[in-house]
Amino acid sequence: MRLKYRQYPKRNAIKNYFPLPNEIFCLGLSTGEIAVYAYLIYCEDRKTFQCHPSFRTIGRAVGLSRNTIKKYITGLEQKHLITTEPTTVCSKDGRKRNGSLLYTIRPIEEAKAYYYEQQLERATLLQVRSKAG
Repeated sequence: MRLKYRQYPKRNAIKNYFPLPNEIFCLGLSTGEIAVYAYLIYCEDRKTFQCHPSFRTIGRAVGLSRNTIKKYITGLEQKHLITTEPTTVCSKDGRKRNGSLLYTIRPIEEAKAYYYEQQLERATLLQVRSKAG
């Protein structure tokens, strides 16, 4: 019996993929934070580095609840990977309503610098505690 070689279709790297910085795996992120961050990068406008999916949209994409998404968004903000701004939407009858958050993906270098700064502070604190004890 002879095995038949199956050729896989070629994929367009520009159309079918999005860049994800390798450094996110070195910043102490949880798996949920990585998933949410990856989805935000997938959605972002490559020129403005911004996107505005709702918690529900993100949750459906990564398989998590709205409350969990909210927790991970807060964590990503605290780790300086993203910033958020509230938006408003005008309804047909002219009333203003809250819209989705506007997410801005920050440069990964800022998040790395903040992470290393936090690590250095923890190490210094541990050193001071060990000398005092």
